[in-house]
Amino acid sequence: QVQLVESGGGLVQPGGSLRLSCAASGRTFSSYAMGWFRQTPGKEREFVAAISRNGRSTNYVDSVKGRFIISRDNPKNTVYLQMNSLKPEDTAVYYCAAEAFDYTGTYSSRYDYWGQGTQVTVSA
Repeated sequence: QVQLVESGGGLVQPGGSLRLSCAASGRTFSSYAMGWFRQTPGKEREFVAAISRNGRSTNYVDSVKGRFIISRDNPKNTVYLQMNSLKPEDTAVYYCAAEAFDYTGTYSSRYDYWGQGTQVTVSA
């Protein structure tokens, strides 16, 4: 079992930056690949980024490449999403997720554990 708690969301102007954090419980954090997804009302949850167990492999949706960076600190049981050059279309609830077989792909159904989400609003 893994419990995930996101933080760091908020209101930011277009062009600004935010860093999301996701703290995991338990002593097996390093055995999970980690992902970030986002969702807006009436739409399906969308893959944003993922990182492998050891942090050496990452994957991003095209719309955030060059703007967002996913990273992890295994001793701190935390995964981060640094979001730069934010756009209004990045507005969503952001969720982190854990996957037990080092999968860093886009299918949300492959992820085993989810946090409760944190709201990110990009608006002037």
